[in-house]
Amino acid sequence: MKVMIRKDNAGNLTAYVPKKDLEEKITQMDDPAMWGAPVTLSNGWRLSLPEMPADTRLPITVEARKLED
Repeated sequence: MKVMIRKDNAGNLTAYVPKKDLEEKITQMDDPAMWGAPVTLSNGWRLSLPEMPADTRLPITVEARKLED
């Protein structure tokens, strides 16, 4: 699914899923670099993000995969 990753005004990382009109904070990252590892959203969803360079500029839209609980 397409997911836009950005920083909000408070500096928190958020994920926006346009198809669901859903925007949630990223509350946990399995890898501090975020890319290529699962992240957890504040609604409990876990998304697997693609490999990207650590210095990737935000906002960016990526193809992520929702992981089953």
